[in-house]
Amino acid sequence: LAGLGFAWVKLGFEYRIQFVTRLAMTFAVPCLVFTALMQSDISPEALSVVSLATITGFAGITLVSWLLLRLAGLPTRSYLQPMFMGNTGNLGLPLCLFAFGDQGFAYAIVIFAISSIYGFSFGVWVVSGGGSPLKVLREPMVGATLLGALFLWQDWQTPQFLTRTLGLIGQMAIPLMLLTLGVAVARLHPGRIPRAVWLSAAKLAIGVALASAVGRLFGLDGPAFGVLVLQLSTPVAVTSYLLTEKYGADSEAVAGMVVVSTLMAVIGLPVLLGFLI
Repeated sequence: LAGLGFAWVKLGFEYRIQFVTRLAMTFAVPCLVFTALMQSDISPEALSVVSLATITGFAGITLVSWLLLRLAGLPTRSYLQPMFMGNTGNLGLPLCLFAFGDQGFAYAIVIFAISSIYGFSFGVWVVSGGGSPLKVLREPMVGATLLGALFLWQDWQTPQFLTRTLGLIGQMAIPLMLLTLGVAVARLHPGRIPRAVWLSAAKLAIGVALASAVGRLFGLDGPAFGVLVLQLSTPVAVTSYLLTEKYGADSEAVAGMVVVSTLMAVIGLPVLLGFLI
């Protein structure tokens, strides 16, 4: 699907990425998140452990990445957010669903939500030098996550007609996200490729190492451990490029990281899955 989106743009066909992204993030993804959590068989306690492990993992990745960038003499304003902000949505969610099933998908959604909140609060602050962390609370995806967690905790269910409607809308999310990923990569103008190569390799190594260590520390196993490692090892998100472009950081260099790390993931993530499954 990502390859189809890439080819679609290269062949000169129209793809209104802002419209599709808004459609996905306003309707499709929130419906997908809510129904997946509501219908999950995972205990709230297990999701709480995964949430704490995810927060710890992101904190560790941020610290190690900051130290690496300082040693390399690279500006953290441009490079720190791409180092800890992985593509846990467009790429992570479908991979976790297809590799670990519905149980893994529920874990992946929680990690995706935490990643989004972290990226659009602390991440925006890093790139812009300001911004309100409370802005992220207005995102429909965050509300859907909190509401889905409440329904899971209370063991509530929506009426069947509503569940089917929300489920049908949510089924749009993964195809749209993957198509948009391919379109976005096709439209980027990457720069500083040699630097992007070693930074992308470092991001993958840091993610795998710290996620594995944190997973063992919190006693995770099976799908929970696999999803944590996979989600924290995903390549640089296109969102990182959009933020650096918006706030005047080195967007060309970040575009290079998006393209290179995504291409690395084509080989790296299947190999990683071979060990995790």
